[in-house]
Amino acid sequence: MNTLKRILLAEDDPKDVELTVGALAEYNLANEVVVARDGAEALDYIYRRGLFADRPPGNPAVILLDLKMPKLDGLQVLRQLKADESMRCIPIVTLTSSREDFDLEECYKLGVNAYVVKPVRFTEFVEVVKGLGVFWALINEPPPGSVKKP
Repeated sequence: MNTLKRILLAEDDPKDVELTVGALAEYNLANEVVVARDGAEALDYIYRRGLFADRPPGNPAVILLDLKMPKLDGLQVLRQLKADESMRCIPIVTLTSSREDFDLEECYKLGVNAYVVKPVRFTEFVEVVKGLGVFWALINEPPPGSVKKP
């Protein structure tokens, strides 16, 4: 099996953070889950600036991106990363409560790799996160050099 990789979770809801990190840890699906509490913090992590200026080099295996966040929302983060040729290959999965057609269509127009609506029930939420972790952190093969393994 592949070496475990890093996952970036961009999520402002503490309960969703706890559930997501817990599900990934329970199934040992990532070497490290880094949490960004808003869109600006997510971009700081990716671009290694601010609080993350000294983080180890390399991109995460996947970004789990909420849409409704403070400072910069998920669409703004997605727009910036997919417009940047050096960051375009990072897989981004929208993990959101939004069922709005506009959000769904806009995410795909901007280049999101998957759009997942958060289930309301705890057990379903855990299973969805487990499935995302297995696919994006273990099964998916990113382009050469796009993700550095820890």
